[in-house]
Amino acid sequence: MRLYIDPGTGSMLFTVLLGAMSAIVFFARSLILKLKVGRGGKVDKNKTPLVIYSDSKRYWTTFRPVLDELEKRGQEALFLTSSPDDPALETEYSHIKTEFIGEGNKGFARLNMINASLVFCTTPGLDVLQWKRSRFADYYVHIMHAPRDAASYRMFELDFFDAILFSGQIQVDQIRELEELRGLPAKELEIVGIPYMDDMLKRLQGAPAQAKRDETTVLLAPSWGKSSLLVRYGEKIIASLLETGYHVIIRPHPQSFTADKDVIDKLMAKYPDSGMLEWNKDADNFEVLRRSDIMISDFSGVMLDFAFIFDKPVIYADIEFDKGQYDYYFLKDEPWSIRMLPKIGMGLTMENSGNVKELIEESLNNPRFSETRARAREEIWQHRGEGAARTADYLIRKLNEITETAT
Repeated sequence: MRLYIDPGTGSMLFTVLLGAMSAIVFFARSLILKLKVGRGGKVDKNKTPLVIYSDSKRYWTTFRPVLDELEKRGQEALFLTSSPDDPALETEYSHIKTEFIGEGNKGFARLNMINASLVFCTTPGLDVLQWKRSRFADYYVHIMHAPRDAASYRMFELDFFDAILFSGQIQVDQIRELEELRGLPAKELEIVGIPYMDDMLKRLQGAPAQAKRDETTVLLAPSWGKSSLLVRYGEKIIASLLETGYHVIIRPHPQSFTADKDVIDKLMAKYPDSGMLEWNKDADNFEVLRRSDIMISDFSGVMLDFAFIFDKPVIYADIEFDKGQYDYYFLKDEPWSIRMLPKIGMGLTMENSGNVKELIEESLNNPRFSETRARAREEIWQHRGEGAARTADYLIRKLNEITETAT
């Protein structure tokens, strides 16, 4: 007789096993660290106090406000990047050194042997795939770079950090739930805010007034991949938008031009730039967000930037989301982002996509969306305007604690 275990039960058993193994690893690592730097231990003079790692130049908006704050305070740091054209490499700092360490496995080979007191990053997956904890590094800190669920990462990608910096209590609660489920030691979790959103809000507040426009501008800003809006809705949504008489801007995700190239090429050929339609590829999305009145998107993070920073309405594609690969799968409650979307915007479906003008007008004119946007913003974006300062506060404080322990 064969024993059958359904996929859900199998996943749970695997999680329990991984949780037990993780607890042993955490305990062993802590014991080794105590033996290494206990009474009579010596500080490693070759150890870099603070290493900051970015796997892509697109996270520069998150790191730059923090680096500026560290520079202002005279904190020495080493910024490592896997992007050869990362803006950090062209930025001049007195206290922060920058270095390109290579892409892919070459970069991870350097990270896996890094000699540092504290490693700070936006990159998930520590000790899950090719990025391993260096035996010469003491403490790993992850910061979330967007206002979303902590469980939106792929399974186990946040499990092995020592600390995580968040923007809202809902994220803290999700990590605590996952830790309890998996038998993991409690990480240090701190709410600091969102540095890049603070920066963009400050930029918006200081921007010159826009020229008055009579036309309504609709921004179509999807993510990429087989579930993205342009791949699923394609010609139908663009044709419907052009029928509204509104000015339409289409801004595909940069990855679309690689991952969805055939789809994008076909759409751009059939619907070229005109007086009513423009395809936007600006490296900086600030101005296109500022001059748009409403956004239509799917699961792209830029939708929340538009709603929370620019305080403008959104329409979200009601696309079925497969939670099977993500930590969402293990939560007892529906993810915050899924519960929140219907409160801040209207849903676009295959059935109602032909009536997109009515959806746009309702979204622009119904005051309830403005009220619920404000409530959602308060939940996920705490300490507005303080993200960079609070992040720097935490890093310096933790670095001092590690240094004191090692002396």
